[in-house]
Amino acid sequence: MPEPRWLNEDEQQLWLEFREFLWGYPRAMDRQLARDSAMSSGEYSVLAAVSQAAPEALRPGDLAAALEWDRSRVSHLLRRMEAKGLIERCASSSDGRGQDIKMTDAGWDTIRSAAPGHVSFVRETLFDSLSADEQDQFSAMLSKIRSAAVERELW
Repeated sequence: MPEPRWLNEDEQQLWLEFREFLWGYPRAMDRQLARDSAMSSGEYSVLAAVSQAAPEALRPGDLAAALEWDRSRVSHLLRRMEAKGLIERCASSSDGRGQDIKMTDAGWDTIRSAAPGHVSFVRETLFDSLSADEQDQFSAMLSKIRSAAVERELW
């Protein structure tokens, strides 16, 4: 293995700030959703994805791909959400061997109730703090970082 190119002081500081953001922002989002809607960010993500697929149902594998989660995580979360009455699984309309995911009326009520507060959280904590140019720069930076991970087959 080649000798690592160690971070200089500025890079180390940026890395620590970025790491804290990566860990802290999801926790803040979870707190907002739990406080305002009594749901986790995972549940919100599933309901949002299924609602965007409506009126069509969504296959669990397609949901996992859309969220970039492993199938096991999706399966466990769907079981819990089904027990809460937020989603239901039914025989696939396109493949009798598979299952489709559909939102129940309670799931629709939940996402409609949660969405305004969640969108406000995202707007106030992300978009309102950046100018339009900064948003474009941030998007470009995130794209470059993701591409670097994809190139190394880590994403």
